[in-house]
Amino acid sequence: MAPPTAPRIAAGRRHSVGIAADGTVLTVGRAGDPELDTGSWRDVVAVAVGSVHTAGNTGRSHTVGLRRDHTVLATGWNGDGQCEVRDWREVVQVAAGWRRTLAVLADGTARAAGRRAEGATDVQTWTDLVAVSAGDWHSVGLRTDGTAVAVGNDQRGQCRVEECRVEEWHDLVAVAAGHLHTVGLRRDGRVVATGSSGAAHTGTWREVVAVAAGSSHTVGLTADGRVLAVGDDRDGRCGVGSWRDVVEVAAGSAHTLGLRADGTVLATGDPADGRCAVDGWRLAPSR
Repeated sequence: MAPPTAPRIAAGRRHSVGIAADGTVLTVGRAGDPELDTGSWRDVVAVAVGSVHTAGNTGRSHTVGLRRDHTVLATGWNGDGQCEVRDWREVVQVAAGWRRTLAVLADGTARAAGRRAEGATDVQTWTDLVAVSAGDWHSVGLRTDGTAVAVGNDQRGQCRVEECRVEEWHDLVAVAAGHLHTVGLRRDGRVVATGSSGAAHTGTWREVVAVAAGSSHTVGLTADGRVLAVGDDRDGRCGVGSWRDVVEVAAGSAHTLGLRADGTVLATGDPADGRCAVDGWRLAPSR
């Protein structure tokens, strides 16, 4: 009952998270922030982080961990109950967004905790899921048949993964939700996107094996370990052109992370609050 994807790195608004080889969780960010309080966590196999949206930013975030026994941990800002996950069981994948935590259960259904105003937690009818992703105001699910479903704010068309360009949104193996855009990775290595145009210009990407969506940028990992990025490049968050031997990527509000096969971690973007201070990290090598 292992999760289809088990991220070992995650990037938030102003912090970064990684899983060490022994299943403990490393964090960097602003000292004293509650989303860094993972010191007691053990046996963690996947991580996710949520953050505030770019407008009216207060810096509040939360961190989520999936344990080997398929229970879930959460710490950080809990203003909308997004950290109320202690009773979740049989979880195989987790995701975190603005004021929200999502999970896929072993039976292919979804659970959600957190803000309900925009409808992004209305996932109770979803079935046949293999993965979920949480953006700022919308949530996306990946079904076993390679199609996607989305709920929440559709201000820029970021939820139009069923009726918008249907001929492209099939044979998906991964989905990622950002601030106002959604990205889908197809089995043939191509990337499709809908929503805010700047971060959605992925049409020329090929041989991609993983994708990540930040607030206003999108990151792709190619089969040969290179990294692609498009969208808002303020503070150099898209400065990944020289990265090599990467096996996993994560995109935050203003920075990007890359996990290399040897367990070292790369970071680029806004270094404020220490979110990019991952030089000393040594995570579990590529499985």
